[in-house]
Amino acid sequence: MNKFALLTSASALAVLLGAPAFAQTEIATGANVTGVSGVNERLDDVQDAVEDDFARSEDAARFGPADRRTGTFGSVALTYTGRTGNTENQDFSLAGRLSHNVGQFQQSVGILLEYGEDDDGDTDTEKTSVIYDGNYYFNDRFYAFALGRLATDGIADDFDGLTNEEFLERDGRVMRDAFLGFGPGYRIINNDTTAWRVQAGVGIRYTKTVNTWDDVNGVATPVLVSEDQTVSDTSTGYIVSSRFYHKFNDQFFLTNDTDYLTSDANDVATNELGLNFKMSDAFATRVSYKTEYVSDREIRTDNTLGVSLVYGF
Repeated sequence: MNKFALLTSASALAVLLGAPAFAQTEIATGANVTGVSGVNERLDDVQDAVEDDFARSEDAARFGPADRRTGTFGSVALTYTGRTGNTENQDFSLAGRLSHNVGQFQQSVGILLEYGEDDDGDTDTEKTSVIYDGNYYFNDRFYAFALGRLATDGIADDFDGLTNEEFLERDGRVMRDAFLGFGPGYRIINNDTTAWRVQAGVGIRYTKTVNTWDDVNGVATPVLVSEDQTVSDTSTGYIVSSRFYHKFNDQFFLTNDTDYLTSDANDVATNELGLNFKMSDAFATRVSYKTEYVSDREIRTDNTLGVSLVYGF
């Protein structure tokens, strides 16, 4: 079951803690064929993940929109990989974001396109995702928000050539998933050391999923590929969120992010407590503890302990 989260923008790691950037090393000639480049790319992945973890802990919107960029701006990123030889497949991704900030109103639209083919040349990924995030600030404390999301899976409803066994494996796969929500938000505390804002809203969710089972005289019976294969559902959802930030001193700050969504589909709640330390100009660390609750899972609660560390020299 897909879950919703209220997303906020994040600042760069250098702005977050003033910690030095990871050292960048030019890879020598011959690194590709010896495998050095492959390991170096994994090093970059780990470093990027740590930087992202720190950046998420710094809520760039915690004090309001005072320092936000104005006007219209955006970015587009594209990646393509095609492979031939022992394996023949390809992957394509396109991501773009357009933002517009003027006066008390700020909004952004993002789109993600994903396409892939497996070693047999068959399409195995065909996904489209669109998100919308808008905020209108009545004053420094009171604002209104709007959130939207649309996700489609072009493979989920393509049943051509599937055996009944392969079809049954797709049970519950989401073909369409859309959500639109809006509501008010308020900054309860908003000063140089402490920021706490809460927001609540109502939304509508629409889903269309693959249905491979039918109820026949009270008995779950698998349907054939040629029979009715989908089920649609529209339900109302309610969102409550809290973002808390407190700086104890220039070396230590705490964050606590809470989100709760309830709908006919299920109830989802997440809470993440983060402790962020700047030990020195060269050393910073973040420890987080995240709890996620989903009402319709067999094991309803998952807990995750995270530790991120930056050391530059």
